[in-house]
Amino acid sequence: MEALRVERDGHVLRVTLARPERRNAFDAALIAELTEAFADVGDVRAVVLAGDGPSFCAGADVEWQRSSIDLSYNENVEDAMHLYRMLEAIDSCPAPVVCLVHGYALGGGSGLVACADIAVAHPEAVFGFTEVRLGIIPAVISPFVLPKIGSAARRYFLTGERFGTEVALRIGLVHEVSDDPDEAVSGIVEALIAGGPEAVREAKRLVRERPFGLETAQIAAARRTSTEGQDGLRAFLDKRPPTWG
Repeated sequence: MEALRVERDGHVLRVTLARPERRNAFDAALIAELTEAFADVGDVRAVVLAGDGPSFCAGADVEWQRSSIDLSYNENVEDAMHLYRMLEAIDSCPAPVVCLVHGYALGGGSGLVACADIAVAHPEAVFGFTEVRLGIIPAVISPFVLPKIGSAARRYFLTGERFGTEVALRIGLVHEVSDDPDEAVSGIVEALIAGGPEAVREAKRLVRERPFGLETAQIAAARRTSTEGQDGLRAFLDKRPPTWG
């Protein structure tokens, strides 16, 4: 991979956008590599998504956008679906995804942030759904952004204005702002690894699928009777660490 760096560090997979000279802006290669990286993360217990250089991701690459101007309608649909599949791969990643944001996270960059389960930002990070400023709209990222920011999209999708971490925190795009985001992410990863590996993945699935009624009782019963659930409950009662600890 040329536009991406993927490293396994124990229980953690670190995926780093590696186009710092382009502020990690999307092009076809980066989209393909991100899709591949998240297609199968194996048995890792957390994925940390970050960016090299001065920015996390400044949106679509200018040259990539230039090349798309002459595409036909059908070619544009195909091009957009590549982006959608990438976002879907991150959003549906079975392991929890923690995003570390600094510098710019604009357009599709903010879409990436929305796909993470937990997002931590440096105080000077800048966000924005800036597509309308180019006469286009954030259609492809909307299925991932709207569940995060809800009605706030009525302002920020329409104005295309940039906003800082105070707004991003208030509307739910990020979960924490830290002067030392690396340390904050390390603490979050430590918390994720403290949970049962299967339980954490099932908890993520629970949040995404939102079951109700009998199905919730069946899910709870399945976890309680599972090997991991039995071990965790017995470890708590016996005042000992669980086997995954």
